[in-house]
Amino acid sequence: MQVSVEATSGLERQMTITVPAERIDNDVATRVQDTARRVRIDGFRPGKVPVKIVQKRYGAGIRQEVLGEVVQQSFYEAAQQEKLQPAGGPNIEFKKDKAGEDFEFTATFEVYPEITLADFAAAEIKKLNASVTDADLEKMIDTLRKQQAEWALVERAAEDGDRVKIDFEGFIDGEAFDGGKGEGMDLVLGSNTMIPGFETGLVGAVAGDDKELNVTFPADYQSENLQGKVALFKVKVQNVSASSLPELNEEFFVKFGLEGKTLEEFQVEVRNNMERELKQALKMKLKEQLFGKLIKLNAIDVPSPLVDSEIDNLRKQAVQQFGGGNANLDPNMLPKELFEEQAKRRVAIGLLVQEVIKANELKVDEDRVRAMVEEQAQTYQEPQQVIDWYYSNKEMLNQIQSLAMEDQVVEQLLASATVEEVEVSYEDAIKPAQPEAEVAEEAAAE
Repeated sequence: MQVSVEATSGLERQMTITVPAERIDNDVATRVQDTARRVRIDGFRPGKVPVKIVQKRYGAGIRQEVLGEVVQQSFYEAAQQEKLQPAGGPNIEFKKDKAGEDFEFTATFEVYPEITLADFAAAEIKKLNASVTDADLEKMIDTLRKQQAEWALVERAAEDGDRVKIDFEGFIDGEAFDGGKGEGMDLVLGSNTMIPGFETGLVGAVAGDDKELNVTFPADYQSENLQGKVALFKVKVQNVSASSLPELNEEFFVKFGLEGKTLEEFQVEVRNNMERELKQALKMKLKEQLFGKLIKLNAIDVPSPLVDSEIDNLRKQAVQQFGGGNANLDPNMLPKELFEEQAKRRVAIGLLVQEVIKANELKVDEDRVRAMVEEQAQTYQEPQQVIDWYYSNKEMLNQIQSLAMEDQVVEQLLASATVEEVEVSYEDAIKPAQPEAEVAEEAAAE
C-alpha cells in the first residue's frame, strides 16, 4: 500500500492511497467463490452454480463491497502509518478503479490541531467572593411572598408596585410600528418590564384613563430598527389592582414543600438554597473566566466535523428548551449560523481542556466524585437511595466524573494564574455570565 499526504489548507489533509491490484482481485475472487457455494439460481443445484455465472451476475456488486471494506481498512492503516488523527470521517473519491489494476483513491479529512499550551501564568483572573447577608435573605423572602401575592381591584390612582391592565399602541413619526401594540396586558409598575419612562408614566392613572406617553427606546434596544427612536404610546388603562402579601406562616411554607416548619426553619432552608445557588454561580463564573483566558492564550483552529456535531447538540438543546414540548419540531430547521460561534468556542475549550489534562497527567479524583454525588443526594428525602442509584448507573456516574475532572482542570489553571480576590454582592454574584460577549470584548480591546 502506497500513501502520500498533502496539507491542503489549515487542518485539512488529502491522503492518496494506492492498494495493489492483487489484494483487491484476490478478495473479489474469494467472495465470488463463496457466493457460488451459497447462491440459488434456477437450473443449478445448490453449491453447483458455475463461478463464471456468479461473476457475471454478482461480480460488480461484490467488487463494490470489497472496495468499501478496503477503503475503510486502508484509510485506518494509512492514518496510523502517517501518525494522523482524523477529526471526522473522510470524503472518499475513487481515482483508479479497474479490475486487474492497482486501486487508487483519495481521502479528504480534517485532523485534530497540534496544541502547545501557553504559560497560564500570563492569565490575570478576578476571583469573585460573596456571601448571603441577612439583608439578602430578607429580600429573597420578600420576593417569594410577592410571587405568591394575591391581586384585588382598587378604585384609586395607580402606585408603584400596583398592577395595571392596559391596551396600548406605539407610534414613531405618526406611524404605528410592528410589535408596538398590545391588548389586555397586565403590567406591574416598577417591574422595569417596559422601556424607561413607560411605567413611571402610568403612576397616578386610574381605571378608564387614556394616557399618552412620550418615551425613547434605549440605544442598545434588542430591535435595531427601534434603537434610539422617540415613540408615542397611546395607552388605555382598563383597571388597577393592588397586591396583598401572604403571611409568613405554615400555610405559606407548605407552598414550598416545607410542612410543619417554623419561621426560623423556613429562613434556614431559604438561606441554604441561596448559598447553594451562590456557590454554583461563583463556580460557573470562575470557570467561564478561566476558560475564556485559556482560549485567549491558545488560539487554535477547530475541526469542522467537531463544530458541526456541536451545532447539532445545540440545536437539539434549543428545541428541548424552547420548543414547547413539540416532539415533531426538526432541530435542523434552526439556522446553523445561530450556533456556530458558540459551537466553535465549546469545541476549542474541549480540546484545550483535554490538553491540560494530558499535560498535567490529571486523573479523576474518586473522593471528589463521591463528595459530589453525596452533595447531589442531600437535596432528596432518601439520600442513600440516590447515592446507590448513581453508583449503579454507569452513564450518570460518568457525568459526575466528567464534572469532577472539569473542577480539577479549573483548580490546575487557577493555581497557575495571577489571581485577584474581589468581593461582590450576592445579587452581582448570581447575575448570569455572558462568556461569549466577554471574550469578544477582550479581543476587541487588544
